[in-house]
Amino acid sequence: MKRNLLWRGILILALVATSVALILPLEEKINLGLDLQGGMQLVLQVHTEDALRAEADSDMGLVIQQAEEKDVRGLQGRRTGDTTFEVAGVTPEARDAVADIASRFLTGYNYSVADGRMTFEMKSDYANNIRQMAVSQAKQTIDNRVNAYGVVEPVIQEASGYRIFAQFPGIDDPERVRRLIKNTAFLEFRIVRFPEGGGGVPTRDAITAQFNGRLPEDLEILEGDIRDEQDAVIGKQFYAVEKRRTVTGRDLKTARPSLGQFNDPIVEFSLTPEGSAKFGELTGNNVGKPLAIVLDGRVVSAPRINSRITDNGLIEGGFTQQEAQDLATVLRSGALPAGITYLEERTVGPSLGRDSIQKGLLAGLVGTGLVVLYMLIIYNLSGLNAVLALVLNIVLLFGGLAAFGATLTLPGIAGILLTIGMAVDANVLVFERIREELRAGRTVRSAIDLGFEKALSSIIDSNVTTLIAAVFLFQFGTGPIQGFAVTLTIGLLASIFTAVFVSRWIFDVVLSRRRVQRLSI
Repeated sequence: MKRNLLWRGILILALVATSVALILPLEEKINLGLDLQGGMQLVLQVHTEDALRAEADSDMGLVIQQAEEKDVRGLQGRRTGDTTFEVAGVTPEARDAVADIASRFLTGYNYSVADGRMTFEMKSDYANNIRQMAVSQAKQTIDNRVNAYGVVEPVIQEASGYRIFAQFPGIDDPERVRRLIKNTAFLEFRIVRFPEGGGGVPTRDAITAQFNGRLPEDLEILEGDIRDEQDAVIGKQFYAVEKRRTVTGRDLKTARPSLGQFNDPIVEFSLTPEGSAKFGELTGNNVGKPLAIVLDGRVVSAPRINSRITDNGLIEGGFTQQEAQDLATVLRSGALPAGITYLEERTVGPSLGRDSIQKGLLAGLVGTGLVVLYMLIIYNLSGLNAVLALVLNIVLLFGGLAAFGATLTLPGIAGILLTIGMAVDANVLVFERIREELRAGRTVRSAIDLGFEKALSSIIDSNVTTLIAAVFLFQFGTGPIQGFAVTLTIGLLASIFTAVFVSRWIFDVVLSRRRVQRLSI
């Protein structure tokens, strides 16, 4: 019996020591959520139709490229909707070849041929997959960007309706984070067809007039800024650039801020081996022509290609040092696959967070004090058993939070208070069962044994049903709701352990040290 008590005591001591080691120092080991630390909370809507259009453009280009490799030329593509496009110029002789390409490479489309045109429409499951991938990629990109910015313990989660829920505790510049997140940062390198001098023209009409009022199918007009000597924007200029996107930001290996020859902030970049090959071919075939550096659909600069360029380059655009740093960050973390808008934004100041901590701590102390007082009054010295188990419960709960790297939020504090109440509730069930057995004439040891045995099923039932609810809250909730669920789950597991295992051990220790004829309960 004593050996059994010893091993049970060692197990309890080991768990308590481990928990104390995990939570000390408390301010470093327990992460505080947005509502306690202050910071920024966003709900973002991902425009997944952008990803659908980009995918349709890519697949349309793939059909034409594969057809040219089979000596089928003269095909022209045009996107007719978010998920549809058509390829014109399909002669009867080329029909079988183009159909073979579609069946091999575009399995996610339904297609048909009529009047020399092949129309393509995405299948619903393929389109839904692209939408979901766009949300996942946007989440990962935002995560990469804010981690590079230095936000500690951000919470970024996918939500229903193609949305992203994000919390950034402890930030001191919400506007910069807002810009850093929303910038699509889609980088492209495109050949400028007009004007050939490298600079833009003041109006769109000047470009269309160059082409007799009708822009060729393979060109589009993009705008850029005109800057003065102090890099201030003083106007707009326009370029006719090729639609073909040979090299994009997906081909980047890295990007970093630097200084140009006049000590102006620039962004240097290097390309992947595959990107270097494509960039070398693009620049080698167009020496002497302007190369538009396009960022988010706007021309940042259009330098002339003096020689073949392979793996390195730079972006100049009148940036400030911070803008160059942020641009390099978003380029390194990748472009967003689709545009986003803010559905909800909430900023919590650090003073409000401190006030929440103080009020939460006060509520916890008052609630715990009342529970302790009640147990001591109603159950006398046996109430002290419940109080000791409750203290261990709180230690184990915080140890669990630290071990799992969980974030403590204001709803999480509510979860702790609920855990305290449920922990004591388990003790109440056990103590009332022991009282019943003592009234029935049982000995103290027999009453304790039967009390724990008969109360165990009720304790397990009540805690398991609450655990099931906590699991659903964690699965379908976001942010603070998940914080409440995590805290409640850890607290319930600790409650079962302390109310059944620790509390019983304390009774057994007392009974082993002296012969108890009467139990104060």
